[in-house]
Amino acid sequence: MPSNQLLVYYLLSFILLFVLMNVYLKIAIHYNIIDKPNERSSHTTLTIRGGGIIFSLAMLLYFLSNQFAYPFFIVGVLMMATVGFFDDVNPLSNKTRLFVHFTASLLLIYQSAIYQYSFLLIPFLLVFIVASLNSYNFMDGINGITAFYSLSIFLLLYYLNYSIKFIDPALLVFCGFSLIIFTFYNARKKATCFAGDTGSLAIGFILFFITLSLIQQTGNPFYALFFTVYGLDTSITLIYRLIRKENIYKAHRTHLYQYLANEAGINHLKVSAAFAISQLCIGILIIYFSQFSFSDQIFSSSIILIAAALLYYAIRRYVFHRYVVKHVV
Repeated sequence: MPSNQLLVYYLLSFILLFVLMNVYLKIAIHYNIIDKPNERSSHTTLTIRGGGIIFSLAMLLYFLSNQFAYPFFIVGVLMMATVGFFDDVNPLSNKTRLFVHFTASLLLIYQSAIYQYSFLLIPFLLVFIVASLNSYNFMDGINGITAFYSLSIFLLLYYLNYSIKFIDPALLVFCGFSLIIFTFYNARKKATCFAGDTGSLAIGFILFFITLSLIQQTGNPFYALFFTVYGLDTSITLIYRLIRKENIYKAHRTHLYQYLANEAGINHLKVSAAFAISQLCIGILIIYFSQFSFSDQIFSSSIILIAAALLYYAIRRYVFHRYVVKHVV
């Protein structure tokens, strides 16, 4: 497609997605698809839920206008968005959610062809992807965090695709459009909408697919560290909750980002930006070290992980004793 036609195509696609987002916001208001604050919430006002539907709409538009590319991936995205939407409106059972998550993740593995390295990887990848998707979902709790963090990972992947060309650039463009539109409505002092399970599961699924495609093309598993910050906050918070013998399936607000936004009273957008910038810096380091030998990458990635974990632990410990204990008392 000539460059001028491509520009018009992308411009019209962006306008259509922007219109669709506004249509959903009006529908959500009409049908009262609203997130109501409770004792576990980090917000205090009624906010439209499910604004992250724009992510799956963008992928569907890409699919329909690009010769039905990546069909198994698209089906997986729609499955994740659909179960997320129903869960937003009327909470589903854990069994139903997990069944859909595992099925969609299997489609993701097949579409990315990552299984070609070894079929023995499939069970491990399934558990890892489902756990990571739920981690992405758990972290969607304050204004801007899903938007900014996803943008940081998107920028890393978009940059790499210029030199490695591991995925259709148009898919990245549509993903970028959806993130820009969602950020416009979400990354505000008073958000117009939240991603909801509809959006956090979908954008996590999209970014995991793109990253797995990168890993499959390069044979470099260290690109998985593009999700380090979310992984640390989720896993360490889970460890703390298990130590305290809490019900890990019950909603809570004990992630570091929640402590920073709630107990420490730091502006939501500043906390979200800090998480995103931290992940962007780690991603840049991973890209830099990718030019070295595999053994050097093991060493450098280990150092990055250990340093990030220690820094996270130190900040969490300080915030907990400085603000949380004081708040409880």
